[in-house]
Amino acid sequence: MIDDKTIVVIIPAYNEEESLPKVLADIPDFVDEVIVANNGSTDGTVKVAKKVGATVVNENERGYGAACLKAIENIQSKNFFVVVFLDGDFSDFPEEMNRVVAPIIKDDFDLVIGSRIIGERELGAMLPQAVFGNWLASFLIKLFWNYKYTDLGPYRAIKYSSLLKLNMQDRNFGWTVEMQIKAAKQKLKTTEVPVSYRKRIGKSKVTGTIKGTAKASVKILYLIFISLFRN
Repeated sequence: MIDDKTIVVIIPAYNEEESLPKVLADIPDFVDEVIVANNGSTDGTVKVAKKVGATVVNENERGYGAACLKAIENIQSKNFFVVVFLDGDFSDFPEEMNRVVAPIIKDDFDLVIGSRIIGERELGAMLPQAVFGNWLASFLIKLFWNYKYTDLGPYRAIKYSSLLKLNMQDRNFGWTVEMQIKAAKQKLKTTEVPVSYRKRIGKSKVTGTIKGTAKASVKILYLIFISLFRN
């Protein structure tokens, strides 16, 4: 049934030369296109992506959201049914993509979050600050909009038509929480599925540093509270 729908995978990537080939090798055959959104890499990320036939788009403005938005620009004329977002550091399991996509195709969900919290995590894969940050953000979204999430994880799938309705804007740390808040405010049909999670290859650009953790935390809390006063 999944093969009957058109599916694109978007992978934001910054210096993922070592991990990206492993990610791309495990993408399921039912995926129609893989787009690597190169976010100003200075290593061989672009070369390894092109080697296996992925589409590469370049966004030199550093930021997770900026890379995702550039990739979305690239698919505007392609009429995909489902868009999957996946990290390029090999912490997610691409072979579990059927879990993330199936609720959209079989049960008409708009947005499916791959939750690392309810899934199986390798010891040390999620740092304590990431676990706490996910809990706090999820708690506040439940409090303010009565939508239950357990995770802000990057592994997720969304109907392309629903993605367009969200009018995503964030260009850095707030991309995932913006999507989930807007889905709640627009009362999209959402669900979570358990996904596995392992230690990433290389160092995290966000939770791997005190500065990155602080910036991400401030941005996420800012988006949550500012969204209370936006339509």
